[in-house]
Amino acid sequence: MTTGLFHLRCAQMGLTMADLERLTIGMVTDMAIEAGNDNEDYCELATQEDFDRF
Repeated sequence: MTTGLFHLRCAQMGLTMADLERLTIGMVTDMAIEAGNDNEDYCELATQEDFDRF
């Protein structure tokens, strides 16, 4: 990820420069990935029974 793309993703998520002083690059990257997953439709969700079998 380039610096420009990093700042674009920060702006899209509404992060300020003050926010960036408290966050690591890894935290921001995780936030960007999770933000992208928010619009995903998952065809199957795990149930309690699935977790019990796991």
